[in-house]
Amino acid sequence: MLEIFFRRAVSYGLIMLVVAIGGLDGLTNSLSGTPSIAYAQETGNVPGNAAGNVSDAELWRAIRKGVSGTVSIPDKKAGVLVQSEGDDFRMFRNGPLSSYGGWALLGIFLLLGVFFTLRGRIKIDSGRSGRTVLRFNDLERFTHWLTASSFIVLGLSGLNTLYGKYVLMPVIGKSAFASLTLYSKMAHNYIGFAFMLGILLMVVIWVRENIPSRLDVQWILKGGGLFSKGSHPPAKKFNAGQKLIFWSVVLGGASISYTGICLLFPFEFAPFAPTFALLNGIGFDLPAVTTPLHETQLALLWHAVMALALIVIIIAHIYIGSLGMEGAIEAVTTGEVDENWAREHHSLWLEEINERPREPAE
Repeated sequence: MLEIFFRRAVSYGLIMLVVAIGGLDGLTNSLSGTPSIAYAQETGNVPGNAAGNVSDAELWRAIRKGVSGTVSIPDKKAGVLVQSEGDDFRMFRNGPLSSYGGWALLGIFLLLGVFFTLRGRIKIDSGRSGRTVLRFNDLERFTHWLTASSFIVLGLSGLNTLYGKYVLMPVIGKSAFASLTLYSKMAHNYIGFAFMLGILLMVVIWVRENIPSRLDVQWILKGGGLFSKGSHPPAKKFNAGQKLIFWSVVLGGASISYTGICLLFPFEFAPFAPTFALLNGIGFDLPAVTTPLHETQLALLWHAVMALALIVIIIAHIYIGSLGMEGAIEAVTTGEVDENWAREHHSLWLEEINERPREPAE
């Protein structure tokens, strides 16, 4: 038995050695035009012994940077011994992306906690009138909750992919974490299409009312009345803060959706090389030629960066729309808001509502 095992080990070792020498041979020829790996070894251009004390630094530097050799198998990508962009991808994902993303998530909760402590809940200054006006109809509320609920699932499942190994796995165990991650990944892939539909409906329904105007500048200069009691800058159906949320979700969500499609169908799309070429035209120095694998890595990084930024923004939006402001949540639950709330936060919109001719009662 031991003799058979030893023979097989020697055979597999010889096969791997031949494959490696063949790949290095093609790489050496592509770099320096030397006829064979044996000649290169004799001249000291590649490792001449196990210690590698006569290796050619230029050769190994080329390997480290992903220069391709030649292989006889159909998969020509095997000629690349080291995909150096993979190291950059891993270092950024496990380093700045994870750390800065974690600090951003912690920071928004701390900031909202301080704001609530100092400002408290924003009340309806004049109290509830007992009269309501329709703010969002059934289609608008459906669009809001379709987009919101799908984004929550996507956000939580995405955060699990990035942080779950360090946060959840020590708590629930490896087996439970593996099952949770499997099903959350499946949910992430499919529910992403519901999020895309929600974004499309948002654009169709609300884009006309979210065009920026000079009125938004006044609202921003007054802080939207969020930092002082009794201050209520005029606004139409959507104020400047809500417009910022709208465009963040539409543009950020579209970017996340496109990179998500790139990840669902890897090696089919290459958006970054032409984008980098355009940016290089205005002074950047980015790689304008990328491999399919590098494109997928870039898509994953951009997907995560944009998702983290949007999660932080949506956390603030959820706070203002629920705990932070009295009467706001009713707009997306019943669709009806108190008249005094509308007068204080969207006075110009309320005036438009009141000026519309009323349909005669049957």
